[in-house]
Amino acid sequence: MSQDASSVPAAMLTLGVALGDRSYPIHIGPGLVDDGSKLASHLAGRQVMVVTNDTVAEHYLARLTASLPQGLIVETLVLPDGEAHKSLEGVAKIWDALLAVGFNRSATLVALGGGVIGDMVGFAAACYQRGIAFIQVPTTLLSQVDSSVGGKTGVNHPLGKNMIGAFWQPRVVLIDTATLATLPSRELSAGLAEVIKYGLIHDLGFLDWLEAEMAGLRGLDAELLARAIERSCAIKAEIVAQDETEQGVRALLNLGHTFGHAIEAYMGYGAWLHGEAVAAGMLMAADLSHRLGWIEADALERTRRIIQAAGLPVAAPKEMGVEDFLARMRLDKKNLDSRLRLVLLADMGNACVHDETPRDLLEECIAQFPRC
Repeated sequence: MSQDASSVPAAMLTLGVALGDRSYPIHIGPGLVDDGSKLASHLAGRQVMVVTNDTVAEHYLARLTASLPQGLIVETLVLPDGEAHKSLEGVAKIWDALLAVGFNRSATLVALGGGVIGDMVGFAAACYQRGIAFIQVPTTLLSQVDSSVGGKTGVNHPLGKNMIGAFWQPRVVLIDTATLATLPSRELSAGLAEVIKYGLIHDLGFLDWLEAEMAGLRGLDAELLARAIERSCAIKAEIVAQDETEQGVRALLNLGHTFGHAIEAYMGYGAWLHGEAVAAGMLMAADLSHRLGWIEADALERTRRIIQAAGLPVAAPKEMGVEDFLARMRLDKKNLDSRLRLVLLADMGNACVHDETPRDLLEECIAQFPRC
């Protein structure tokens, strides 16, 4: 029987991201929003600004700030919710707030929210006075298993997703699994897209487990969610430790993202959730892998079935034609010397970066992919 996410057993798990002097822990467990000591031990100084959005603030802002030790100078900033606000203008609001209260290089920014807040706060921290400390407190499944770990920060441009940003590692990542109890089902499914990605690119056994437990995960079974988060973070931490700035193996974490980012940019940021676009993109990547002869038809069908079972789209937007995809895919950050580099499946559980896909085959894949 499923249990509410707030009833996760009170054990905390800790993983590490090994990056030399930039190494940091990932704490996973219930109630971390209310445990200010876990946050306070990683502050750079007494100045703290917690940045969140108006949706998350209602549930968790007062709880987090109330848990902080006495003697800190605590400010808060509440931004509008949504991918549409992930822009330089949104980040400027954070800089304005820091300057208005006179915070200096010893300040620490705390990102309380999903991937949009985490990416914006991290980018603001990377740039403010040439770099200040920040802490990730992710509250969505997608941010807990992906965007809060690894130091990728940034904002969107009208022509491309995450085209402006920096690598800037957090001091600590605090994943409060109980926050998933307030997560809408659509957002939960969007997070499952990134969880499925880890199985497809790196761990076939994990993919088997996800396929068997998908109903429980969508039903907010606390133990299953904690296990999915732990394994996802462990895989990402391992890959990031090998390739912090995406010069090689870290690019494999972008399975489905080249297609998915094209969908987000064309449809308007927020029309499709990031995880929804990535889900369709992963299936497009699997489709192309099959056309290249790398995976069998039953593996492609299995990928479609798992994605659909997570409540995610298995078709692209009907508004998008071949050139609509290609025009935006050409702006992907993985591309080198005008060559389109795609993350594809050499086999189930084994991804690769490929830059020699025949154009006619790619166009055929996009043209024949189902539309919704």
